Amino acid sequence: MPAEPIYLDHNATSPLLPAAAEAMRETWATAWANPASQHAPGRAARRVLEESRERVIRLLGGDPTGRSPDRLVFTSGGTEANALAIRGLLAASGKRRLAISAIEHPSVSRTADRLEAAGVAVDRLGVGNDGRVRVEELVALLAEAAEEIGLVSVMLASNETGVVQPVAELADLSRAAGVPFHTDAVQAIGKSEVAFRNLAVNALTFTAHKFHGPVGIGGLLLAPGAIPKPLLDGGFQQESLRPGTEPAPLAAGLAAALEAAVVGDAERVSRLRSLRDRLERGVRGSWPGSVVIGAESSRLPNTTCIAFPGGDRQALVMAYDLAGVACGTGSACASGSSEPSPTLLAMGLERTLVDGAVRFAVGAMTTDAEIDVAIERVSRVNAGIRAGLGV
Repeated sequence: MPAEPIYLDHNATSPLLPAAAEAMRETWATAWANPASQHAPGRAARRVLEESRERVIRLLGGDPTGRSPDRLVFTSGGTEANALAIRGLLAASGKRRLAISAIEHPSVSRTADRLEAAGVAVDRLGVGNDGRVRVEELVALLAEAAEEIGLVSVMLASNETGVVQPVAELADLSRAAGVPFHTDAVQAIGKSEVAFRNLAVNALTFTAHKFHGPVGIGGLLLAPGAIPKPLLDGGFQQESLRPGTEPAPLAAGLAAALEAAVVGDAERVSRLRSLRDRLERGVRGSWPGSVVIGAESSRLPNTTCIAFPGGDRQALVMAYDLAGVACGTGSACASGSSEPSPTLLAMGLERTLVDGAVRFAVGAMTTDAEIDVAIERVSRVNAGIRAGLGV
């Protein structure tokens, strides 16, 4: 009989929080109508939608009030929000040059590739072997060509290694040079403190299913004056920035999950870090020479990328799955690819580390007992693989 799986792939997606499910159930029962409709059921849905929007802005450290409020555009998730930010803000700038980091999520890096193929100049900021973007490269780029650049986009934390990026510093440099700045904060929210106005970025991407909210909704948080050109044509919803019927129940679920993720943040972060560190110690003991990638840098408290030299990452992940441990090799959006991780290659790591790197990510619902079982199962698999390899 197959082992009950231990889920350690929360950076790919996370199980739905009961409070988020209940918020959606209530909304579907009482405010299910189209929020754009002017009748009473439509107005009820509109109230839920706008209350959720304001709540999310505040929870993310924005300000929805005053003469220059921050605005939130609901999207279908992080990929769409990144596309709206990059394509939309670059188009709004009227410029044809974009700067990103070399370790961005595929929804950013592949968008940049498409733009480059269409004639946009793309600069890719390098990273050190600690996994952090090299600030000095942006300094040099802005000194050379700030007036040509329409947007800089750097993720807040790596989805593969968990390494936290110096976004506030990079955003300050961009702002001083008059260049808009976007950050993909999809992996950071719910695992570290994220305060939009303190980061001083022009746009921030997030998605609900990474912090135990529903799949199918995310958002782009915009600072005053940041007005991307829309990707879609249609109605006038959301200032015409993202036309289409707005999902009030999903927005309610997102807001409920986000509130649970940020309230009691310090205690949550401490618990996630304790679980991650316990897992690292136990798993590494089963493979001498294993390396925690990015361990010397500030990392998300739930994420560990462990390289097993001599192992094959895809074979390891499949073997762990058969043993009852769900984990990953990097971005879930690139799963199934036999290509080595662009993020780990950009860090300049030895190929034996890149080829043997596996990502584990714990979540708010992970228990100590599950970590202990996972360590036992992974260690058993590792012992068998090492015996076969003769290492």
